[in-house]
Amino acid sequence: MGLTLALNTARASLLANSNQIAVSARNVAGANDPGYSRKIATLVAGSAGGATVTITRAGDPALYARTLTASSDAARGDALLTGLTKLAQTIGDTDDPTAPAARLSALQAALQAAANQPDNTQLARDAVEAAKALAGSLNAAADTVHAVRAEADAGIANSVTRINDLLGRFDAANRAVVKLTALGGDATDALDDRDRILTALSQEIGVTAVNREGGDMALYTDGGVTLFERGPRAVAFSPTSTFAAGTVGGTVTIDGVPVTGAGSPMPLTSGRIAGLASLRDGAALGYEAQLDALAGALIGTFAESDSVAPDGGPRAGLFTAGGSAALPTSTAAGRIGLASTIAINAAVDPARNGDPTLLRSGGMNGSDYADPAAGGDAAYAGRLRNLVEALAASRPVDPALGLGTTSSLPELAASSAGWLEAQRKDAATAASYQKTLLARANEALSNAAGVNGDDETALALQLERSYSASAKLITVVNDLLKTLLDAVR
Repeated sequence: MGLTLALNTARASLLANSNQIAVSARNVAGANDPGYSRKIATLVAGSAGGATVTITRAGDPALYARTLTASSDAARGDALLTGLTKLAQTIGDTDDPTAPAARLSALQAALQAAANQPDNTQLARDAVEAAKALAGSLNAAADTVHAVRAEADAGIANSVTRINDLLGRFDAANRAVVKLTALGGDATDALDDRDRILTALSQEIGVTAVNREGGDMALYTDGGVTLFERGPRAVAFSPTSTFAAGTVGGTVTIDGVPVTGAGSPMPLTSGRIAGLASLRDGAALGYEAQLDALAGALIGTFAESDSVAPDGGPRAGLFTAGGSAALPTSTAAGRIGLASTIAINAAVDPARNGDPTLLRSGGMNGSDYADPAAGGDAAYAGRLRNLVEALAASRPVDPALGLGTTSSLPELAASSAGWLEAQRKDAATAASYQKTLLARANEALSNAAGVNGDDETALALQLERSYSASAKLITVVNDLLKTLLDAVR
């Protein structure tokens, strides 16, 4: 081997080792960054015995795609569970004395006590107060549902804002990758930046990434709507100003295509937005319908009938819909909002100068609506006993509520609380599984693409020895050249 060739080979080796050591140092620096992928410096043989270094990333595209899916599923489950937990904690269950089911049981017991001693005015007053507490519990439960739905709606608006911001950043990162790839430069750090943005995006919306020629990438929602292709698509949402009973929340659209709501042709199935939409327009709305059904049944059960011709038709008795004497219609649309407006008839409310003994004799809507059998007898208990029996009697239930087809009022209230708890428990189980799956996917991806500190240390020592050998070879060649020149002189 000639001295010039030996010198060139040693210099090329020294440069390659230097580049490899720099890559190893980058790996060590990024070891604690979860979004960093290990860089691999590969020697490529060149002409005249030289070598160049090509830098690539370690990774597993299929595993990374599975991680994105797990991230979206976990975000959806967490959003749904958070909302259901707030409903369950605030409204309570059958063991909570402030829950509608417990308040209804207390009213049933108070009515029975009043029926046992119909001449006891205090027991009648206690029954009215129990009814007032039940109405207040339903009002509070409905208000909580509205608050949870409004919070979910605001969360959707925040997610949409974040998605648009992330898409803008993804566009810049994607352009950087395409440019560096076209120029033959090191695009590994730009790829890491793009993946970090994509991971954050997957938490907000279910996303599928498709690699394209030249390092380009296209994004689609899990429902198939284009989210990014040569540029970001516009994600829009109009927040709902107020949430009253039965309010339908706004839909999220991508380029005008709705991706949430019943009318969406390609709905989202994962991501925080999907979880919030499911809570707002699914579980919370379903629970409110159950509360409205319970309120409507209470108003109907305690209604009064006209006992004097001509018949004026039934009117609201102990419970009213916002103070109105008219009974709510039997249609589902007519019952919307009853839980929010149910109240005690002023005619029987002592706090408004009402007479609680009207609960025993009837006549809250005037003398024509009094029970003819009472006849002014303070010991008459027939009407009170009928009310107790009516509370316990089975009645048809709308199957759409998910609580069966027949039920008594106490059973309906207990079933509603049980339904909510079952929803929360199922969401908790699913969320726990999804979080575990995400942790396992992240761990597997870290093993495949992450940095192992021990391996990098061993590699750095090996590169340093190779660097020293190349430097020593240059020293030897230098000494030989010096000897040659001295001999020529």
